[in-house]
Amino acid sequence: MITLAQNSGLLKLGRKPLPQNKFKLKNMRKLNLHSPDFTEGNIAKLAELFPTCVTETREADGTLKQAIDFDQLRQELSTAVVEGPQERYQLNWPGKREALLTANAPIAKTLRPARSESVDFDTTQNLFIEGDNLDALKLLQETYLGKVKMIYIDPPYNTGKEFIYDDDFSEDTASYFQRSNQKDEAGQRMVANTESNGRFHSDWLSMMYPRLKLARNLLRDDGVIFISIDDGEVANLRRLCDEIFGGDNFVANVVWQKKYAVSSDDPGIAPMHDYVLVFQKSERFNRNLLSRTEKQLSRYKSLDDDPRGPWSSDNYVSNKSKSERPTLWYAIKHPKTGEDVWPSEDAVWRYSKEKHEQMVIENRLYWGPNQSYQKPRIKRFLSEIQDGTVPSTWWSFEDVGHNDEGQKETGELLGKKIFSTPKPIRFIRRILDIATLKGDVILDFFSGSAACAHAVMKLNAEDAGKRKFIMVQLPEACGEKSEAYKAGYETITEIGKERIRRAGQKIKQDSANKEGIEQLDIGFRVLKIDSSNMKDVYYTPDSVRQSDLIDHVDNIRADRSAEDLLFQVLLDLGVDLTLPIVQETIAGKTVMFVDGNALAACFDADINEAFVKELAARHPLRAVFRDACFAGDSVKINIEQIFKLISPRTEIKTL
Repeated sequence: MITLAQNSGLLKLGRKPLPQNKFKLKNMRKLNLHSPDFTEGNIAKLAELFPTCVTETREADGTLKQAIDFDQLRQELSTAVVEGPQERYQLNWPGKREALLTANAPIAKTLRPARSESVDFDTTQNLFIEGDNLDALKLLQETYLGKVKMIYIDPPYNTGKEFIYDDDFSEDTASYFQRSNQKDEAGQRMVANTESNGRFHSDWLSMMYPRLKLARNLLRDDGVIFISIDDGEVANLRRLCDEIFGGDNFVANVVWQKKYAVSSDDPGIAPMHDYVLVFQKSERFNRNLLSRTEKQLSRYKSLDDDPRGPWSSDNYVSNKSKSERPTLWYAIKHPKTGEDVWPSEDAVWRYSKEKHEQMVIENRLYWGPNQSYQKPRIKRFLSEIQDGTVPSTWWSFEDVGHNDEGQKETGELLGKKIFSTPKPIRFIRRILDIATLKGDVILDFFSGSAACAHAVMKLNAEDAGKRKFIMVQLPEACGEKSEAYKAGYETITEIGKERIRRAGQKIKQDSANKEGIEQLDIGFRVLKIDSSNMKDVYYTPDSVRQSDLIDHVDNIRADRSAEDLLFQVLLDLGVDLTLPIVQETIAGKTVMFVDGNALAACFDADINEAFVKELAARHPLRAVFRDACFAGDSVKINIEQIFKLISPRTEIKTL
């Protein structure tokens, strides 16, 4: 599209300007094609709540911009202003403000589909996103806002070894936005955080802060996040999550026994555990009960052939004393001897005398084999108790696995020592059992070897679930001396994708005799983060020289496919990225239909009225075209009228 700025440039060149009414149609709106600007959104929310706090500031270029008067906002929120050196409880570190700006700053990037690396691309409900997870979280804001039930992440533990992260905390929002359009600079932002870095903890917190802030937006109101961490940053992470999620939304700090034996060469006190911090989005989160193990079920038996089924016995005596509960201290009859039986002086029966008589009538007391016990026990029937056990904060390796188990599972699929610290499937299965139901969306934006995706598919196979996963991983290079590199894996993302492929096949083979196993979704769409499909002129038209105007009439990058454009449209419209896509030919033009008639996209050139009429007859809810694709100005002018007559409910957009 030729912009107003470019049109004025044509005047300076002595050319006749193009009529703006042929390009500025009343209802045909342009797509944004960049992630949301959270700063502007937050200002708008505050302006609605506190209009007196809205002011204006003048930018360096002289333009006016809406802003918040924070002194006035403080006054609105408190009878005593909190400012200056006044002491307060807070978590702070060098770079925190810059990290907040990084979280709020929009980016102009996109997700490009990679069919050849995907499995069941056209039908799967799962995603594997390759790229910086900060960019990924921003790109997912429109589509998955408030839709993710559970997030699990296993971020770098900040142990003094290198970890890769985004260090763009030194530039302002405008600079960040401009640089984010340039593909060739993306790799330069990645730096290593080592012990020689003077801001060791600060850099780790700056890396985590914007990611957790954006991740919270994606959670459902009843959603929850589980974060694996060790002793090095658990205290800082707890306070960081208190700030982002709210201290009242802390659920638990789980201790996982990650090892089964102490290392004999450990120079200090050998660490045998890691932590899992659990925070909910709101009080609407409800944890599930855990299924009883075979060992737990074995405690329930029917020793007297009671028709109510198996039971286990419990103590009928309470630890309250006679002086505390005198009404519960009374004599009961032994059914065999007829003698009075009393609790001891420092104990009482569990129930009142009236309740005890009812228990006798209902045959709920057990006096032992051949009624040989001196005091009864109460029968707890399996059929009458809650269907499962309450999760605890202690996860032993016997229940959820250990580090070596995770290594073995990965080794059996990909080869020994391919990935250094994969979590065992049973460990992630415990998290899924606590937090998810059959149709939920699960996100892991530090996916590593994709153990989380493996666990999701395995659980779906067991309970016929339809859980969907979104894995995000930076294509970090494997060291040339690593076992992974020797096995042919150049990046961590290659390890994760191959694990999902092999794990999915193995799960289906192992469950071949199970009814409905063929419907199990073991596929995934690979989407790669890249620069926007739009040329730089789309975002910064004033920077284009007048001599280059003709070259920029088409604002799409030359190396981008129609499917690339489609996924950028899906992102901008907030449409589910896993919806089915069907390609059809209409009047000689290729049209991609998303989720039936929800969206129709055609990016071919020379769109004419005959084609538009046929497409409108399909009554799509939305229709999207390239801005420079129309055969003539008249077609672009008439397209809205054609849709208005044939399919008035269709929303038309261009890019």
